[in-house]
Amino acid sequence: MRSDLAKSGVEKAPHRSLFKAMGYTNEEIKQPLVGIVNSKSEIIPGHMHLNTIAEAVKAGVRMAGGTPVEVPAIGVCDGIAMGHIGMHYSLASRELIADSIETLAMAHSFDALVLIPNCDKIVPAMLMAAARINIPAIVVSGGAMLPGKIEEKRLSLTDVFEAVGAVKSGKMTEEELYQYEETACPGCGSCSGMFTANSMNCLTEVLGMGLPGNGTVPAVYAERIRLAKKAGMMVMKLLKNSIRPRDIMTKEAFYNALTVDMALGCSTNSMLHLPAIAHEAGVELNLEIANEISERTPNLCKLAPAGPHFIVDLYEAGGVQAVMKELSKKNLLNLSLITVTGKTLGENIASAVNRNPNVIRPIDNPYSKTGGIAVLKGNLAPDGCVVKRSAVAEEMLQHRGPARVFNSEEEVIEAIFSGRINKGDVVVIRYEGPKGGPGMREMLAPTSALAGMGLDKDVALITDGRFSGATRGASIGHISPEAAEGGSIALVEEGDIISIDMINGTIELEVSDEELKRRKEKWQAPEPKVKSGYLARYAKLVTSASTGAILKN
Repeated sequence: MRSDLAKSGVEKAPHRSLFKAMGYTNEEIKQPLVGIVNSKSEIIPGHMHLNTIAEAVKAGVRMAGGTPVEVPAIGVCDGIAMGHIGMHYSLASRELIADSIETLAMAHSFDALVLIPNCDKIVPAMLMAAARINIPAIVVSGGAMLPGKIEEKRLSLTDVFEAVGAVKSGKMTEEELYQYEETACPGCGSCSGMFTANSMNCLTEVLGMGLPGNGTVPAVYAERIRLAKKAGMMVMKLLKNSIRPRDIMTKEAFYNALTVDMALGCSTNSMLHLPAIAHEAGVELNLEIANEISERTPNLCKLAPAGPHFIVDLYEAGGVQAVMKELSKKNLLNLSLITVTGKTLGENIASAVNRNPNVIRPIDNPYSKTGGIAVLKGNLAPDGCVVKRSAVAEEMLQHRGPARVFNSEEEVIEAIFSGRINKGDVVVIRYEGPKGGPGMREMLAPTSALAGMGLDKDVALITDGRFSGATRGASIGHISPEAAEGGSIALVEEGDIISIDMINGTIELEVSDEELKRRKEKWQAPEPKVKSGYLARYAKLVTSASTGAILKN
């Protein structure tokens, strides 16, 4: 056992004395030590209940003959961090979390890990750490929040953000907004739509790193506690059989994940996180591969914000396993891959049933023949950019309009709320990328404001930052190279015509190559927005969004 490095032999008597200081018995010390990485906190609704999940995991580990050792992980609530300095830290926290888990696991010679995340950056960070450390590991999330409800209308966090825009434009009263505020988020769990947290929890299942149900069993259901106990027991089987994360997270597993990503219509943030996880697993994953898979994968689900259904509806319809079962009917998945169940993906989905074809469209009746996410390229984004095509109104799939240029999220919010954005505009938000932000902030506030004001079918937004999984409309993020590195988005001028074609995958700035060259010669890199602390170090090391915004080696 790896843990023998820290506990076995005469020389380790001092080490054992420290274990005994914490109350561990000789019997517990002799058993495999399983790190239980718990990201519980009282600042993230998806994490407030994770002590319950951790206790269930520990019970499972003990039942299977291991000794659970709980350790912490940090997390940022994207919703609470949204629209102010806090959002600079959200994506950047992913690397801190992965590094801290590596530190804890290696310093204490854990034999295996059970990773308990639930929201946004915490899920991919834990998968990155698992791939990097490569000791037997399993992920069990805290589960999804149920939707809120006012009379017959079901709500999510998106509705509250959009309601702010409705109030600003006189379409809703402050009293009505308050009712949304009171009811949209009824309790614990990751926010109820197919936003980033639930996207990554679902894709964890597909990658083979989470048990069936990991992505969809609601947080408040007893089934979630049983799932956590099973995860604790299962990690001991992984340890016994020496099945490690890199045995599971292969190139083919990532292709499966991208395929299900397209079918579900996941958050565009998955295009940041899957390449970053793959990098840690020694697998190259690029945007070209994503587009190839999108072209052959039908979109089967329209979950909030793209449609009326929520994660609980997906759960009741058969969950991620039923989606994979539909995709398997057209041989779109590699079913021979091993998973944390100890069985293959094909064995896992053998008994899956699509219980609601309105929530999970049958493979022969998709919403569209192509995937929910599209990668666009052109002179404005030579290295690519990403849009959640399934959440875009049909009339905006192709759009041509004048650029309205803003150098920060704050600038564009002020312009939107003061009525200076017009139908047909292409709003450009730049210097918000991984390096320029720094931290690649999410732009949920401006997209929600436009949606709440009824402009989501008339205005496109493009940014070298990113959009929340809760964003809908013609919102195109991850423009690469970013403005801070002199990318074409830094050269756009007010009134330039931008042409967007999400059907054919292009995004063009209608300016001659000669003019762009002239502008590039005049362009000067701006002063860094942050010059000290973690964000300053992050800005110096972070790579492009097109490579997953990983840190340079």
